[in-house]
Amino acid sequence: MSSELGDPAAVERAVAERTDAPTDGETVSLDVRNLGPPKPLRETLERVETLGDDDVLVQYNDRTPQFLFPRLEDRGFAYAAVETDATDAVVTAIWPANGERAGRSRPTIAGDEERANQRR
Repeated sequence: MSSELGDPAAVERAVAERTDAPTDGETVSLDVRNLGPPKPLRETLERVETLGDDDVLVQYNDRTPQFLFPRLEDRGFAYAAVETDATDAVVTAIWPANGERAGRSRPTIAGDEERANQRR
């Protein structure tokens, strides 16, 4: 995969159009594709804690960050996988759930809904 983030404006449009992420705040990009485990998880969790209520973190990864999703839910963040041709990376948008860091996010990846229901 290339080290380019692709077209950031196109990715931001895709996030706005295809997710429930807020659009009033700042969009912050984090490229973790070249980091070895567990750095992508750690860096993402550290970065989301700095988000404002209307901000969105756009993570670029070389794979779907399955181990990240339950940790985001536990911390009150929503997330959504974003499909776009603007980059060859796996793009995940992350934001505080319900405009604040409380509550649980809704599953967005196939199979997550079933696992979320089993946890309830």
